[in-house]
Amino acid sequence: QLDTMTRYASEPDNAAKAAKAKGSHLRVHFKNTREAANAIKHMHLRRAVRFLKNVMAKKEIVPFTRFRGDVGRKAQCKQWGACQGRWPKKSAEFLLQLLKNAESNAEFKGLDTDHLVVDHIQVNAAPKMRRRTYRAHGRINPYMSSPCHIEVILSEREDAIAKPDEEEPAKKKESKKKLKRQKMQQRD
Repeated sequence: QLDTMTRYASEPDNAAKAAKAKGSHLRVHFKNTREAANAIKHMHLRRAVRFLKNVMAKKEIVPFTRFRGDVGRKAQCKQWGACQGRWPKKSAEFLLQLLKNAESNAEFKGLDTDHLVVDHIQVNAAPKMRRRTYRAHGRINPYMSSPCHIEVILSEREDAIAKPDEEEPAKKKESKKKLKRQKMQQRD
């Protein structure tokens, strides 16, 4: 379910050039969704959508950086500089729906959808939902789900900020020992 007119954790710098979307109490694992959302943070919208579709097809991986207990090591994680990762399909589906919703909000505002960037994305844990599982000797244990709240803000960026050209290359540092040796050789 998508909320309207609620508070966001972060406000965009220029509200006229940004579009928001938010989902509350979504039945998708909080930990997996947090990792997937962290992977698409600051990506261009088109790239983020392509990335999530690749994750669902297992062509690209979501690196697990915080919640990584018992997560297997994968070769695909090398490009992220991590070693553990997974392909959380359901999380990717929910994030895709939210990005699509934010994109249509941006279109409605008259923003250029080709220049949108995922400026802010946040996943919070929602109240757990309770079920029960039956154990040996007539006992009952909890069987909880971990839903989450997700919020996205897309901002319009005209062009990527170019790096300023360096006038002169940085001087290579030389050790004092090396400098002393050079002085001694010059004296001789």
